[in-house]
Amino acid sequence: MTTQIAMVMALGMAVVAYLIGSISPSILLAKAKGVDIKKEGSGNAGTTNTLRVLGPSAAVITLIIDVCKGLLAVYLGILVTSSAGDFVMQQTSYLCAVGVVCGHIWPIFFKFKGGKGIATAFGAILMVNWLVALIALAVVALGVLISRRMSVGSLLGALALPFLCIYFEFDFLLGSFFLAVLVIHTHRANLQRLRNGTEPKISFGSKGK
Repeated sequence: MTTQIAMVMALGMAVVAYLIGSISPSILLAKAKGVDIKKEGSGNAGTTNTLRVLGPSAAVITLIIDVCKGLLAVYLGILVTSSAGDFVMQQTSYLCAVGVVCGHIWPIFFKFKGGKGIATAFGAILMVNWLVALIALAVVALGVLISRRMSVGSLLGALALPFLCIYFEFDFLLGSFFLAVLVIHTHRANLQRLRNGTEPKISFGSKGK
């Protein structure tokens, strides 16, 4: 296989990954109930806002599908380019990881207004390097438990990602840095609310506690 063909295959799968990422379960579930998720709650088409607006069942479905989008996009990239050699396959997996998250954040099917990319990024990184994904998830969970704010956990996980890749998946360092920047970018409003002290907390107990 020539270098040109391998490059076309890799870029083609990155586009496929973007299209997979553009499928938004949050928006579709809300539409089925006559709701525009982008005009309700925080306006974000992701798991947390789906929980607020549509309830736990819809939030769980959204979370599972968003994670699976990342897994599927990277898996297809690896599958299609497996005959092109390890290097092409690896680089394609990285491109697909970035592509699927971009699709989730800027979905072509929904006027380029999507979610913040956390769940989809987790699924994609899980396929790239499961250890990096699980450690990043632990960082997110710890941040949420300590701060009681999902945004804090997400931001800490994003900041940790490039450092984790230095040790466990160095070739993905550039891609991980790009994903971290994307996540920080999508949390601009959260950062402003954190600075103002108005970012809402998650309640882990019953009401009144």
